[in-house]
Amino acid sequence: MELSLKDGEFLVKLARRAVTTYLDEGRKLSPPPETPPHLREKRGVFVTIEKLIAGTKELRGCIGYPEPLFPLVEATIDSALHAAFEDPRFPPLRRDELSEVIFEVSVLTVPRPLQVSSPREYPERIRVGRDGLIVEYGYFKGLLLPQVPLEYGWDVETFLSHCCMKAGLPPDFWLTHDIKVYTFQAQIFTEKTPNGSVEERKEFSPH
Repeated sequence: MELSLKDGEFLVKLARRAVTTYLDEGRKLSPPPETPPHLREKRGVFVTIEKLIAGTKELRGCIGYPEPLFPLVEATIDSALHAAFEDPRFPPLRRDELSEVIFEVSVLTVPRPLQVSSPREYPERIRVGRDGLIVEYGYFKGLLLPQVPLEYGWDVETFLSHCCMKAGLPPDFWLTHDIKVYTFQAQIFTEKTPNGSVEERKEFSPH
């Protein structure tokens, strides 16, 4: 189900509120009673936190659920807290940083495996700006959201290589026959400024 901008505003503000509540009160926020029923459906979601430094965004945390395992409202709260406090790449977010960071919520479609007769066909089946990627090989698994390759200017093969490295695999491992590659799409809602108005990033249309 496609979400409206109003839905996106609700989720982004919820993500910020979850982190603020934890910092101020040391407790996990419960889903608000006014949550629309369709936001209680199970969906995959990621919360990205970026810090504004001299007009440039720098990643401050990004964690989520690729699969629709939990109600979207609950998964958004959990992802926001994990991105703020448990991303192993960064120290926990501090209270004084809240006025410097932007919250972004990506609501995912269900990941679909790409069926190919040869790994060299993968680049033909993936579109930068539309697809997110998951690569999987045994216990190794890496995910990159649709916005990542556009933000770094990657082509499809570079996108695949970085997704392999995210999984802890060599960059050219996508060329092996045993790897599994999944694509998904996302609706992405983001604050324009810290705690500011929310917009949908239309350049990442799921369609």
